[in-house]
Amino acid sequence: MCGIVGVVSNAPVNQLIYDALLLLQHRGQDAAGIATQDGRKFYMHKAKGMVRDVFRTRNMRALPGNVGLGQVRYPTAGNADSEEEAQPFYVNAPFGIVMSHNGNLTNAAALKAELFSTDHRHINTESDSEVLLNVLAHELERTTRGNQLHVNEVFEAVRGVHKRLRGSYAVVALLAGHGLLAFRDPYGIRPMCIGHGDGLAAVASESVALEGVGMVFDRDIQPGEAVFIDLAGQVHARQCADVVSHHPCIFEYVYLARPDSVMDGISVYQARLNMGETLAKRVVSTVPPDQIDVVIPIPESSRPSAMQLAQLLGLPYREGFVKNRYVGRTFIMPGQGVRKKSVRQKLNVIASEFKGRNVLLVDDSIVRGTTSKEIVQMARDAGAAKVFMASAAPPVRYPNVYGIDMPTAQELVAHGRTLEEIRQVIGCDALIYQDVDAMKKAIFALNPTLTGFDASCFDGVYCTGDITVADIERLNGQRVVTDEGHEDTSRLTLPNAQHA
Repeated sequence: MCGIVGVVSNAPVNQLIYDALLLLQHRGQDAAGIATQDGRKFYMHKAKGMVRDVFRTRNMRALPGNVGLGQVRYPTAGNADSEEEAQPFYVNAPFGIVMSHNGNLTNAAALKAELFSTDHRHINTESDSEVLLNVLAHELERTTRGNQLHVNEVFEAVRGVHKRLRGSYAVVALLAGHGLLAFRDPYGIRPMCIGHGDGLAAVASESVALEGVGMVFDRDIQPGEAVFIDLAGQVHARQCADVVSHHPCIFEYVYLARPDSVMDGISVYQARLNMGETLAKRVVSTVPPDQIDVVIPIPESSRPSAMQLAQLLGLPYREGFVKNRYVGRTFIMPGQGVRKKSVRQKLNVIASEFKGRNVLLVDDSIVRGTTSKEIVQMARDAGAAKVFMASAAPPVRYPNVYGIDMPTAQELVAHGRTLEEIRQVIGCDALIYQDVDAMKKAIFALNPTLTGFDASCFDGVYCTGDITVADIERLNGQRVVTDEGHEDTSRLTLPNAQHA
């Protein structure tokens, strides 16, 4: 899960891309990068850290040109500590290409071997994005055969890319001297949209990155579709996948995206309100409302669901936690130890809202359980009589392989545990989870034209249909798990996946 943006304009784009990346900062806090094109020359600056820390005035001055792209990075594969793996990536042939990628390739290892043995291309990092860049470069070279690049050849190259890649990917790339290319995987798992402004056209991960800098959001890029914006600003679009279905990642609506974004025709804010409605029904069946004194959200993403729940149950809604906005989102911090340490730095209680009360805490989701356990203890330390915990999302029981940082079963508090066992780990008096089918229906009602959702972390059903237990174990091998006491991944079972 990263944030990407690309712009073609009749004026310098460095400040515009910087501002858009600030609006996408929630999608990645590990590294940031911007590349621009002036004439046929690329200019690039990237480094580890937040956008405001990576780019200084001198860096911005060194990014001339009316065409460019940027990324905020949140690593799910490769080396999170490596500055080399900050994006964008560059390859000099054919034409010269700079690219950024949001998603995760599930066949990156096989592609890397294929690139070396068959395509004669060298991969210098562990990043699947560099693999993707070289696949794109090879397909462009194949379609043009050394001749001048035309739009038809660009789309034919993307068609070839779709045939080779597996997994999730939203991509933006600069082709030196030609324009900006954006495309999305045939399942539409990771988001991407297109918009325009006065003398410019742009693509981005979320609509807020366009609207927040004064552009007009036009539409979502469709699954399998490629969009090419030439240097004159003319937009060309074509469906480049033979078979498509529309399965956006449901966790975008649960947690990842900003509430003021509209993604795949669905308002993120309204989706969270709807989840609050269905969660209210689950609460009533577990804890009688007359035993709850107050509903308190865990900032920030759970607020819409908590407000809707409180209104439907006729309960007071209060802010009981103050968030330190200068501490990053704990869910996307690398390393379990860092996450645990940062919880109390990130949140502080308003003791008067807890003392002597039975409180219902509402969170957007419970992934590792680290944050939830700490927050429940904070509520007890503040004097709460009873602490109930409700999750607007169902239990996260399965690894994610499409670009969210929860690929190992050992990290998931719900994996291999009953509801009562999870409650004991977290330490609350009652634990209420959203129902999987109810969540899907609540969000699907906002855009019935979708094929469905990728909700694999909740139901174990991987929408690409090609994920096996062996695939997950191989992907897990790329990561270091620091949590302890969880079930071993080798015993993982999936509802509809092969085990070979």
